Amino acid sequence: MRRTLDLLYDAAGYLAAFFIFAIFAVMIGSSVLREFGFKTGGTDDVVAWMCAAAAFLAMAHTFKHGDFVRVVLLLERLGPAKRRAFEIACLAIATAFLGALAWAAGRFVYDSWDFNDMPSGLIALPLWIPQSSFVLGAALMFLAALDELATVLRGHKPAYVLAVEERHARGDFTEDI
Repeated sequence: MRRTLDLLYDAAGYLAAFFIFAIFAVMIGSSVLREFGFKTGGTDDVVAWMCAAAAFLAMAHTFKHGDFVRVVLLLERLGPAKRRAFEIACLAIATAFLGALAWAAGRFVYDSWDFNDMPSGLIALPLWIPQSSFVLGAALMFLAALDELATVLRGHKPAYVLAVEERHARGDFTEDI
């Protein structure tokens, strides 16, 4: 199960990276094509959809690898028992909110599908298609938070803490401010 979940988070991270590269390709491609007199209408819509996809699909991977912004000033000053309790409380709250977000995102995209919602831009594509990345990203982030909550409840350190500790052990403090 652990390998499957990690593969899922990594796949979403790679997909997010693909969308970031695709944003670059579309923007450069449309700039070059405009220089040669070609019309490139609709690229703003496509780039906006890819930005949203990249952001939401990257969340779970980023969270699991300790690259999410976390304010640990209080946590660093707590003893192990209090830190664990605080970590459990934070993860439980985050999991609840992320579950609500994933459900609301799913409902939102379902409504777009049900109403056959179309964008007002130049590209006539059912909106539920690009919005699906929102649902997938929110669901994966919920799953990642639930995964970490289960890990901490079993008495282990969260993956994001281990990832930061491993970076620090290598002398890499580039993610710290």
